[in-house]
Amino acid sequence: MTENNFSNHERAEVLTQALPYIKRYNGEIVVIKYGGNAMINEELKRQVMEDIVLLWLIGVKVVLVHGGGPEITETMARLGKQAKFVDGLRVTDKETVDIVQMVLAGKVNKTLVNLLESKGGKAMGISGMDGMLIEAQMKDERLGFVGKITNVNIAPVNDLLEKGYIPVISTIGCDKEGNVYNINGDTAAAFVAGALGAKRLIMMTDIAGILKDKDDPSTLIPSVTIKEAEQLKKDGIVSGGMIPKVDCCIEAISHGVKKVIIMDGRVPHSILMEILTDEGAGTMVSEK
Repeated sequence: MTENNFSNHERAEVLTQALPYIKRYNGEIVVIKYGGNAMINEELKRQVMEDIVLLWLIGVKVVLVHGGGPEITETMARLGKQAKFVDGLRVTDKETVDIVQMVLAGKVNKTLVNLLESKGGKAMGISGMDGMLIEAQMKDERLGFVGKITNVNIAPVNDLLEKGYIPVISTIGCDKEGNVYNINGDTAAAFVAGALGAKRLIMMTDIAGILKDKDDPSTLIPSVTIKEAEQLKKDGIVSGGMIPKVDCCIEAISHGVKKVIIMDGRVPHSILMEILTDEGAGTMVSEK
């Protein structure tokens, strides 16, 4: 049905059907992890920001945690530096961590803040270094300045939420000696959502969710418990790049998040489908 033949009555029906969900989420914290390939399409990026502003306007306390791997790789290439990966994680020497800081805390973060503001939102960008929000230590010497999170100081985020802002967090961390670390975006989102006691953590990816057959989107598993997710890993159904994502879901729930959603961030309005409809989107991971 196109916009032109969507009657006012039908529009009103859609809004009234969303009312129970609006009431359910009003005043609740929802953390959205946004990054990777879901950020590449500019039109889709604007649409995601519109959806976030809509949720904010109906009283949802949205926290946006973002990565920016493709932008980092592109910037490194322009500077003549080749990206290297070990076990799927970016090797980050001192020069690379400077680039990561510049791209994530600078360009990507401020672009998203600007987009949210242009759509009518009230956003504030911070990095994991601000207020020592994300404290970290070296994860593995082979990876250089890739960080393992040791502590989350959530006060700056709570302050922004209390003042009515949408916090936009870039996933870099630091230690008390002043070293800067590149932090995996999914892991950072899990820790931040846990520290906030978020009602939902939504992880936007480039696949539909957990699939029984990774090559067939129709085999989507709509919901799993932590126990079932662990079994899917043992059975090899969850494999490769999905393992760290599922582990982050489990991590978030163990830190107090009620439910975690893995969804395809390339599907238009997938966030609204998850929050404001019965149907939902992607795979929901819960404790039981």
